[in-house]
Amino acid sequence: MQAEGNKTIEGRFELLVQSVTDYAIYMLDPTGIVTSWNAGAERFKGYAPEEIIGQHFSRFYGEDDRAAGIPARALATAASEGRFEAEGWRYRKDGARFWANVVIDPVRTPDGELVGFAKVTRDLSARREAEERLRRSEERFRLLVQSVKDYAIYMLDLDGHVTSWNAGAERFKGYRAEEIIGQHFSRFYLEEDREAGTPERALRTARENCRFEAEGWRVRKDGSRFWASVVIEAVRGDAGNLIGFAKITRDLSERKRSEEALEQAQRAFFQFQKMEAIGQLTGGVAHDFNNLLAAIMGSADLAKRNLAQGKDITRFLDNVIEAAQRGATLTQRMLSFARKQELKLEAVDLTQLVRGMAELLERTIGTGIAIDTQFPLILKRVHADPAQLELALLNLAVNARDAMPEGGRILISAQAATAGPNSGLVAGEYVCLSVADEGSGMDEETLAKASEPFFTTKGIGKGTGLGLSMVVGMAGQFGGKTELKSKAGEGTTVTLWLPVAGDESPRAPASTPSHVPAARRERSLTILAVDDDDIVLVNTAAMLSDLGHTVHKASSGREALRLLARERIDLLITDYAMPDMNGSELAEAVQAGWRDVPILVISGYAELPVGLKLRFRRLSKPFVQEELEGAIAEVVPDQTATVLPFRSLS
Repeated sequence: MQAEGNKTIEGRFELLVQSVTDYAIYMLDPTGIVTSWNAGAERFKGYAPEEIIGQHFSRFYGEDDRAAGIPARALATAASEGRFEAEGWRYRKDGARFWANVVIDPVRTPDGELVGFAKVTRDLSARREAEERLRRSEERFRLLVQSVKDYAIYMLDLDGHVTSWNAGAERFKGYRAEEIIGQHFSRFYLEEDREAGTPERALRTARENCRFEAEGWRVRKDGSRFWASVVIEAVRGDAGNLIGFAKITRDLSERKRSEEALEQAQRAFFQFQKMEAIGQLTGGVAHDFNNLLAAIMGSADLAKRNLAQGKDITRFLDNVIEAAQRGATLTQRMLSFARKQELKLEAVDLTQLVRGMAELLERTIGTGIAIDTQFPLILKRVHADPAQLELALLNLAVNARDAMPEGGRILISAQAATAGPNSGLVAGEYVCLSVADEGSGMDEETLAKASEPFFTTKGIGKGTGLGLSMVVGMAGQFGGKTELKSKAGEGTTVTLWLPVAGDESPRAPASTPSHVPAARRERSLTILAVDDDDIVLVNTAAMLSDLGHTVHKASSGREALRLLARERIDLLITDYAMPDMNGSELAEAVQAGWRDVPILVISGYAELPVGLKLRFRRLSKPFVQEELEGAIAEVVPDQTATVLPFRSLS
């Protein structure tokens, strides 16, 4: 019964072995001859049992391994040590090789006699391939990291000691790998950062948040500093345990310098924008003020004419009063002069100009201040607007007086000068006109801000801070520049570089109308006057009516177009700056529908679009009746005054 039971157990065991397909399990005799073969062995190696049983197991080894005696050593090791285990290449029947894990156990009888070997082989080709891919990937990554020179990439242990070092780290920090591996990474920080615990805080943040990122100054081996972008990443093992840190550093010194340069440029640009905004503001206010002056001058002129004829002048006086009241309000908000004001440039004799201002200066400055002048016997004339230049000198003299509350001396002087290529001016001859005082002067910080609009060192209500900025802008418009020199306790000197006018005769700008009255026309015109300012419109219409013309009034461009569609018009006179549709847009619309209607553009601005200036006659505000009459005579000569019908664009 026991023998039958043993046979049953052996049968079951053999059935179990034969059913295993993931392992090659077979027996060898003491010499290595195959004596059994299971399904797994057939699947791995490709041999059917009848093909391999009776063959030596060494055929599964490569030729080199057989020549080296490895199969025999494997059996000897199993016999002597009780077990042999190894991994290596094995061969299938078709010659293909696979990576195998091999275990050989000796099989002995109860009395210890060796009767053979049990051999178990497992195909690990897939695992081997995965490991090889991982190894190659790691090798490529290692080579990649080592070859990177634009980033310092290195590892830290849990305490912050350097454990690896790439070429970029050596290039940035100056240490070779053998000099720095094993050292604490805190040596790259500034002394004050180490004292503040910044390195430790960086590691703590990376440990707690898995990442730390910052920018700051770091130190090279030679002690020089560089601006760095730093990232520290926590590195964890397969089980999630922290095993160290990966640290990446990039040298951003060049970017830092660029950012600082950009920031400086932005500050300068914002300052320029502020100055430009102030210029636009004052230009707009000056335009409104010119409207008021046009009304005042025109109304006063008409009042004078009507008074001489015994007519009622009440409406003209009301216009003057209303315009003056509006002007007083504007004055509180207005810059003294903007860079858009109308200039009347001509050749100016500085000696005569200052001599002519002597009484005004003495009356304005008052007692306690002596005014001296120092001019050469011969001084060339300068290209300037005499009225603006007089006001600039007056402003500078008042500033000089205010800097000397205890009294002192103001020196107004002039001398010839030549501007070179690096002077900031067009190379050529200039005259330097200077106003110097013996006052308190300015320190460097105050001097740097002195020419800014609204900056003043005077008390509240004692100065607007616009005088010097006006002088700077005016000199620039003349084609010159302003120099300001001052030291605390040593006084101030303001010098205007004014271009020499040469031998040309004094002349006004081309857009300045002649003041010579035009001859009265033989026939009147039907004129459409357009202006969004009611006072200016009433005044212009009154001037035109007084000249004998028939006047239609419009307060906007669209209203003007409606009137043109209904009325026969000989001349359009329009303001330039109007809401919704400006004078340029109105002129274009009139040219399209009524091409032969002459156009006269009126503006308080010095600058108009180039195309508009070239195509239409311009009259600057403020103006008097004679100037208006002369402009009309230029635009519509008396013998060519005609009435033209509307011509459809379709």
